[in-house]
Formats: sequence, structure tokens, C-alpha cells
Amino acid sequence: MVDARFYEMLGPAPVRALAAGADIGGDPDCLVHSIAAADRAGPNDLCYFEAQKNAAPLVGSPAACVVSPGAAHLAANATALILSDKPKLTFAKIATRLARPRKFGGDRIDPSARLEHGVQIGPGAVIGPNAEIGEGAEIGPNVVIGPGVAIGRRTRIGAGASIAFALIGDDVTILPGAVIGEQGFGVVGDASGPIDIPHFGRVIVQDRVTIGANSTIDRGVFDDTVLGEGCKLDNLCHVAHNCTIGRGSLIAAFAGISGSTIVGDGVTMGGRVGIGDHRTIGAGATIAGGAAVFQDVPAGEIWSGYPAKPLRKWLREAAWISRKAAGSGNAGN
Repeated sequence: MVDARFYEMLGPAPVRALAAGADIGGDPDCLVHSIAAADRAGPNDLCYFEAQKNAAPLVGSPAACVVSPGAAHLAANATALILSDKPKLTFAKIATRLARPRKFGGDRIDPSARLEHGVQIGPGAVIGPNAEIGEGAEIGPNVVIGPGVAIGRRTRIGAGASIAFALIGDDVTILPGAVIGEQGFGVVGDASGPIDIPHFGRVIVQDRVTIGANSTIDRGVFDDTVLGEGCKLDNLCHVAHNCTIGRGSLIAAFAGISGSTIVGDGVTMGGRVGIGDHRTIGAGATIAGGAAVFQDVPAGEIWSGYPAKPLRKWLREAAWISRKAAGSGNAGN
């Protein structure tokens, strides 16, 4: 469900108006109020459904579903179908007719913002409508707090940071230049070129998290991006949309975590680690610096290398290559 603190709902709209000339199955006058992921869409929602091989039927009964003609039978519970050969592209084009991000007002600190006792606001900081800032929080110079954002008690936000579409816990430290809650890198396109997929999710930062300078945390497409209690991100890290970072995880500088990745509790990542999308890193795992992870990593294991693999295997392979290289050099002499 779209969080109305951050997004202005523009509906309802009839399916025939949203379809913009596309073929419609079912009731073209069905009213659509909001947007949701296909697996959670309800009777007021628009979703899209891209059927993979052996796909199960759509769960739930959305008001309208954007789906390819060949997979229409899998969305039989929808009140109306918007038929498209490229469902995600069509959804991206029409979803912004139902919801859009809330905007700033004309005041640097909006009169509707709620600040508890002892909040310190640095020069040049901007606080949007209906933002909430807890007791004892420190907002540095030129920080931008977006509409509806909630900042917990005793949280410290460094100069020039930008926070939007986010709920921040207590005792969080956000260092200068961090950007939290911007749209992730979701792109879809056709012959006319790529377009951005609109994001309607949030970022949730739980208590006692540290986010390093110039790090970026993207909001989800539908789901939340979540940083668990006590996790620590170094400077210049990137967490993409829909990711979950477990409690107490430690992530060193320049790490990049691709979309929809789940990092378990107590994971340690060295500098310049890269994680592919839709991966799971098990609790207590360690990823050595510079590793490129394209597979799921079991809990408690140590992985290294490019591509990453269990440390013992990587060491054996590196030793074997070294011996072969040495032997080849001797043969040449």
C-alpha cells in the first residue's frame, strides 16, 4: 500500500482512462484508487504481472492488472485487464496518473512540521510539510528533510544530507552528504528509449544505525528498503531498492548492494564488495574486500574473489594458478 505521508493519491480513475488506447478485458469502468505489487494488490489497486515460465496464477483480486495477452488467463481474478506486450513498461507509463510524490511548501521550515523539545536545526536546513523530528535530534547545515519524513530522538544528521520517503529511528548517525530515499535504478524501455520505473516505496532505518558520508540508500519500488538495528555502513556505500540489511551488519567503504538483496544479521563486508541483485547473504557470513558476489552465500561462510566463492576454494584455485604460472615460466627458460 502506498504511504500517503509521502505520496499524493490522484485517483480514482476508470480503467478506460488509464489504458490510453490499450485493449481492455473485463470492466473498463472499474475505478482504480492506488498501486500495489501484484502479490498484494487488492480490489482498489492497479498492478502489473509479468508471467515467467510455469508461472502460478496471480494472487489476489486487483481492480486492474496490466498483463500480456498470452498470460491474461493467469490474472482472471482481476476486475479489469489492461493488455500489453510489455506490462512493466505500460505500468511505468500509467502509474504516475494515480500517485505522485508530495512537494515542498514555500517555507524553509514548513509550519506543519512537528519538532520535539531540544531539536537543533543548522543554518540553511530545509524541513518539509508534516515532517516529524524527535527530541534532541541534530539537523546539520543545509540538510534537506522531505515531506512526511520521521526522524527519531537523538539522531544526528550531518551537513548536506538529503532524506526523503524515509522513517529514521532513534540514535541514528547519518554523516554529511548521505542521500536516503531517492528513486532506485529501475529502467524499462522500448524502441523509443528507456524510461524510469516510478518508485512508491520507503526507506526504513532502524535504531542505532550509522550511515557513512556520501552513501546512498534507495527507496523501494513497492516494498521498503530496510536497514536493521545497529548496522553500520562506511562512507561511499550504495544500497539499492528493496534491499534488507540485517541487524549488526558491517559494510565497509565502496560496497555496492544491488536491488532486492537480503543481507542477514551480523554480516561483514570488506571494502569494494559488489553484490548482484536478488541475492541472499546468510547471517554471520563474511565477504572479503573486492569480492563480486553473484550467488547466494550460506550463513556463516567466508567468501572471496571475483567471482566470489568459498574462501578455501578460492585459495586452492589461486595456489594452483600460481604453480601453473611458475611452471610455465620455468619451461620458457
